[in-house]
Amino acid sequence: MNSNQSPSIKSYGIRTQNMAHDQIDEAVESLRILGYAIVDSGFTQAEQLDFSQAFDQAKNSAQDKYSQDFNLKALDEHNTIRVPFAAERNLLQVALNPRVLEINRRLLGEYFVLSQQNGIINPPDSESYNQGFWHRDLPYQHFTSSRPLAINALYCVDEFTKENGATLVLPASHKEENFPSDQFIQKHSVTAVAPSGSYILLDCMTYHSGSKNQTGQARRALNNVFTMPLLRQQIDLPSFLGPDWSTDAGIRKILGYEVQTPRSISEYLGTRAAKVNKN
Repeated sequence: MNSNQSPSIKSYGIRTQNMAHDQIDEAVESLRILGYAIVDSGFTQAEQLDFSQAFDQAKNSAQDKYSQDFNLKALDEHNTIRVPFAAERNLLQVALNPRVLEINRRLLGEYFVLSQQNGIINPPDSESYNQGFWHRDLPYQHFTSSRPLAINALYCVDEFTKENGATLVLPASHKEENFPSDQFIQKHSVTAVAPSGSYILLDCMTYHSGSKNQTGQARRALNNVFTMPLLRQQIDLPSFLGPDWSTDAGIRKILGYEVQTPRSISEYLGTRAAKVNKN
């Protein structure tokens, strides 16, 4: 038996084996093999409460701002909050969680960009909502890749239970081009039950779905999708936030300020000149 192997796991004919020494190692291995993992955030109870309150404030702010010009329910946007950290800045810390960033580095490499942060509300009493359908977080794509292109860190503002509509996941489906049959999904999907304050991490090519909330309380979450910088953001965050939203170089990099598409040859040459001068 391998000397590094757990005494409870016996095998023979094995020449190499993955090693997992901590929660990060376990999450990375699970994401690579199964396409999902559940990770404790490490946030204190006080921080979790702050995020919960900020979530509700961002929801109210978004509804007040956009419902004047748009029928959010007709657009099926009434249970979604787009870029909530723009209204409640401390929600950006949910995307900047050190454990999440380290997992991203291991899977996506040193350079990755926050493509989107959305508040997701699973409404009470089985009301339908737009995440209650099977999908990939890179929708309409039917291919596989040797490594992840994007990771979704779904932060559980509330506990995820079977009763309140926890996410359903189809393990290892990030390795399959086609959407599996109904029979396969019914047999092999699993419910990602998770405590509040934790993350459900998904390879964005893993098929998943919200399930029906059978309680009288809404179930809230914040999805934070990180991508390789070659993929465009859901919303152009640098343009939306403005050039001076943050002066922190690390935050600006994650928010995509360094990978904006030049709108002219002059802008392109300017970005090249800035890189040359920086070096």
